[in-house]
Amino acid sequence: MKAIEQIGLSALRRIDPETAHGLAITALRAGLGPKIAPFTSPRLRSDVAGLSLPNPIGLAAGFDKNATALAPLARSGFGFVEVGAATPRPQPGNTKPRLFRLTADRAVINRFGFNNDGMQVIADRLAQRPADGVIGLNLGANKDSTDKAADFATVLAHCGPHVDFATVNVSSPNTEKLRDLQGKAALAALLAGVMETRAGMARAIPVFLKIAPDLTGEEIAEIAEVAQAAGIAGIIATNTTLDRTGLHGPHTQEKGGLSGQPLFEKSTRVLAQLSALTDLPIIGVGGVATADQAYQKIRAGACAVQLYTALVYGGLSLVDDIARGLDALLLRDGFASLADAVGSGRADWT
Repeated sequence: MKAIEQIGLSALRRIDPETAHGLAITALRAGLGPKIAPFTSPRLRSDVAGLSLPNPIGLAAGFDKNATALAPLARSGFGFVEVGAATPRPQPGNTKPRLFRLTADRAVINRFGFNNDGMQVIADRLAQRPADGVIGLNLGANKDSTDKAADFATVLAHCGPHVDFATVNVSSPNTEKLRDLQGKAALAALLAGVMETRAGMARAIPVFLKIAPDLTGEEIAEIAEVAQAAGIAGIIATNTTLDRTGLHGPHTQEKGGLSGQPLFEKSTRVLAQLSALTDLPIIGVGGVATADQAYQKIRAGACAVQLYTALVYGGLSLVDDIARGLDALLLRDGFASLADAVGSGRADWT
């Protein structure tokens, strides 16, 4: 299976990245992806903000923006899956080209701009989701919205009944002024509106906050304070970066968010700083492509991890490999559970 996967990945990398991404989703929907249950063990089973996970390896938002491949992704080995981002109204996103491979860096730059089918269509698909598996939705705001903060609550109210968790995404660099909502006062007001909406739902699902890696220590401390006070379930650290330090080859100066291997160290340092400032669960994202990198995120303070860009270069078989490798690392170091390892190496990153 891995040999066939590598042939397919090689073929996809020869064509336009966004076209290749669309073909990958089509292939999944056609049943050409893996069909495996998430690898699990007593060490890997985790409870994150009330979510019972068979393993802590999740799919980050952005891969399945429109929730069109829920069933195949749920049987691809992930412990949990996040789709979206969804906005109240459909929007086409930014003009193409808007996705660029940086193969030498095992990275990607995107400036999609929350292109999606809108909350109504996405909610209808989520209503048909598989019963098993943990599925969440990334909440976004329309580019031309006059009240971006209100958009998050609107999408939560509409789609929340069909998902197990939701993520407030104020950290995408591809929607103008969106990152301004990470400021202390603006973020507090936004989260208050989201949590008020959540309180009125029949099922009070966990709400996470996804933050940027391009933050100062003072900004990280403010976010931790606001998030704790708002009563959210946890923080996802981090989204893509605007930093271009140390990149190689073509496309390095394209506008947009950079993800993949160059983000690993920066995102892990933000994660470790947050972990020292708050008791909220943290999901680590950014540059995870191996079991060792997942383990480093856990030891820095994450209780789970997500990946996306690594799949461009390694395929979906990575998911099972990382889960099994992480289990072996926990066993090697004498941890009876993943929870025992969380934060055990934070000092290496602060």
